[in-house]
Amino acid sequence: MVVLEDKSCFLPVRLASASYREAMPRPRKRQTGTAGPDRKKLSGKRTKTENSESTSVKLENSSLEMTTTFKNGGKNLSNYWLMKSEPESRLEKGIDMKFSIEDLKAQPKQTACWDGVRNYQARNFLRAMKLEDEAFFYHSNCKQPGIVGLMKIVKEAYPDHTQFEKSNPHYDPSSKEDDPKWSMVDVQFVRMMKRFIPLEELKTYHQAHKATGGPLKSMTLFTRQRLSVQPLTQEEFDFILSLEETEPS
Repeated sequence: MVVLEDKSCFLPVRLASASYREAMPRPRKRQTGTAGPDRKKLSGKRTKTENSESTSVKLENSSLEMTTTFKNGGKNLSNYWLMKSEPESRLEKGIDMKFSIEDLKAQPKQTACWDGVRNYQARNFLRAMKLEDEAFFYHSNCKQPGIVGLMKIVKEAYPDHTQFEKSNPHYDPSSKEDDPKWSMVDVQFVRMMKRFIPLEELKTYHQAHKATGGPLKSMTLFTRQRLSVQPLTQEEFDFILSLEETEPS
């Protein structure tokens, strides 16, 4: 996470207590929605950034309407995303917000829930995700931010239990169990990138494409830098994948 990234990572999560929440075993910090223990500590990277960006309550009410027209000229969002998490340790309320792609790989079934999002637009993007959607895992708020791997959505949006846990950095006293404000999804590791795609390289292409009309000309990573959950067009997704086969620029 860098570039004004949102500092929310996957939090150590405990199982949400309410009936609508599924019981999941919980390892130390994070929990895995459908698959079991562990959860994401999105707290660090996302929470901070999400909160600092504080996209106002208007976005909450605009719900998915704005989300579904955010890209592709009013058409439905494509099934591609970029999701940020902090790979380096950072304590918040005594809890380490670190959650790297290696941490995801180490989870049971290599699956974890993506919790801790506290920005309305990012939350709406989570709610727009569908099973099998693909997402880039982006290391943020670290010395060298960039895309490190691929994952997929294995459980669609459901209430984020961390909003109800008073000891959790992502606790939100204004959210009610019968009307939860915040959602999370479950993600599963797919593979590492063939090579690390650094932020600086993506920025170089973005600048060039703004002049030439290339694939990354309007990439959200540079137009809404603080969002920890971002949509990608298929053109953007395919172009970034093609960079794996090239030498770093």
